Amino acid sequence: MNRLLLLLLALGLALPASAQQTPNLDTFRPLDLPTPTEERAADGRPGEDYWQNAASYTIAATLDPQANRLNGTVTLHYTNNAPLELERLWLQLEQNVFAMGSRGASIQPADSRWRGSFPGGGYRIDAVTVTQDGTEYTPDFLIDDTRMHIPLIQPLAAEGGKVDVTLAYSFVIPEYGADRMGRYAAERGTVYEFAQWYPRAYVYDDVNGWNALPYYGQGEFLLPYGDYDLSLTVPHDMTVVSTGTLQNMGDVLTAQQQQRMQQAMNSPTTVHIIRPDEVGKASTHKMSNGMATWKYRAENVRDVAWAASAAFIWDAATTSRGTLAQSAYPHEGLGEGGEEGWEMSTAYVVASLEHYSDKWLAYPYPVYTNVAGVVGGMEYPMLSFCGVGARGYGLFGVTDHELGHTWFPMVVGSDERRHAWMDEGFNSFINYYSNLDYYGDKAQESRYVNRLNGAYMVDATAGVTTPIATPPDQIRRADLGLLAYRKPAYGLFLLREYILGPERFDMAFKAYIDRWAYKHPNPADFFRTIENVAGEDLDWFWRGWFYTTDTFDQSLSVTAAEDGYNATITNRQDLLLPVTLEITMADGSTERRRIPVIAFANSD
Repeated sequence: MNRLLLLLLALGLALPASAQQTPNLDTFRPLDLPTPTEERAADGRPGEDYWQNAASYTIAATLDPQANRLNGTVTLHYTNNAPLELERLWLQLEQNVFAMGSRGASIQPADSRWRGSFPGGGYRIDAVTVTQDGTEYTPDFLIDDTRMHIPLIQPLAAEGGKVDVTLAYSFVIPEYGADRMGRYAAERGTVYEFAQWYPRAYVYDDVNGWNALPYYGQGEFLLPYGDYDLSLTVPHDMTVVSTGTLQNMGDVLTAQQQQRMQQAMNSPTTVHIIRPDEVGKASTHKMSNGMATWKYRAENVRDVAWAASAAFIWDAATTSRGTLAQSAYPHEGLGEGGEEGWEMSTAYVVASLEHYSDKWLAYPYPVYTNVAGVVGGMEYPMLSFCGVGARGYGLFGVTDHELGHTWFPMVVGSDERRHAWMDEGFNSFINYYSNLDYYGDKAQESRYVNRLNGAYMVDATAGVTTPIATPPDQIRRADLGLLAYRKPAYGLFLLREYILGPERFDMAFKAYIDRWAYKHPNPADFFRTIENVAGEDLDWFWRGWFYTTDTFDQSLSVTAAEDGYNATITNRQDLLLPVTLEITMADGSTERRRIPVIAFANSD
């Protein structure tokens, strides 16, 4: 227990009084971080020799709504920029989590958000070929649950070696796919949301080598960056929205829809591309029968997702920076009785894009689309899935949250599989300020603001036995919201508002975003960046807040002294934070004194 004794003189002057000089060495000792390397510098920057491998894709997929099946062919164009040659590739097959008997199915209870296994679920891989140095061959691949191992007949050269892997695959689309994809039976047509829908490369990096972790559903993703070319074939009466920009607008949109799109590209207010009363009409679609292929291209992204439906209302507007903001939703998403529904989605998207671009880093992509369907809330580059039933504060909150993920982990490529707090926590932190900005005096009614407060944190942490730094797959479901979202967000809030101050924190946080944009930072890179840019040793805070379950509880006692009053501040628990003491004078005036945490190092 730490006590700090202060002498409050009659005029309100606060001076430290004598205290036992016993530094708390465990609290203030240096944090045990990985040794800096040529790839990751001691000040938190990527080092001079930082490298990362690239993965680009060419994908052609066809939706068969009669069988609820997707049939596809994907070619992975993989570049090895590592200083070592590679003898193998590892690919992720996340659809296999939906197979009966998968690892994920064995650990997810029936009421879990990440459930979804069903008879016939998972990938069917029909063919695998490798093209390397002009030679094409069929590898002796191995599939283990959600992972595929592909041995190469000769090592892939370091510092620029290239290889292509082509796979023919298919899978039955889950009705509810772990709250990340699935099918929503709208009255005017099924809404299909596609995610984790193609075999994709694992990250190979300077920290773990191959990050070939199995997928269980709860933990999320770590993905390399690259470019994508998509050909998405669907029945002619469906509308397709996707990560990326539409390349063949003239082939799939009517002349009127193209005109409306051009209008939306120059309009700060929402313009309908497909109006509610046009859904289901033959004249709404360019083709009158057969199948239509929608082509999209995305550059410098870590993933792609898409959605298709004959039920989509489609509207759009453009931000002040020229980003096209879009929404696609069925009639079930429309608000009723004065309640704001999905007709407000695009305005919400515009507001969030403007806020985050102004405050942290300009949105780097040409488009963002919000899709209503069975998925409650999930983020992908340039696109999000949000629940069709969300309304008002809830719809703004989930839209803003999923869009906020653009910065973490779509631009700053955090390792969500190991460090969920660097993804969800950072995003929840920036959501707090976005909600304040949008709602102003009414912001406290938004759960994204209301749940980020000190009283809630004190109650919520009681009885939690694992720290923030616990890998997400090992966090109890009941504690995931606290440890991945709210507690790390509140920690950053404390850093900004009470420990460093907004000016120093914002300078450091922006530096972190800028340094690690389109790269893969680890916790040490974040800690070192904040400390070096802000100029503050924060090891005591990182340890207490992120690596322990210590809680914060202080008491203040005041006793009369000869020349004034003695005030004793006692830490009743192990977590330390700075103290702000307000002194009320005899004349009614007040004065605030700030006591830094280091004062407790030399206290009883």
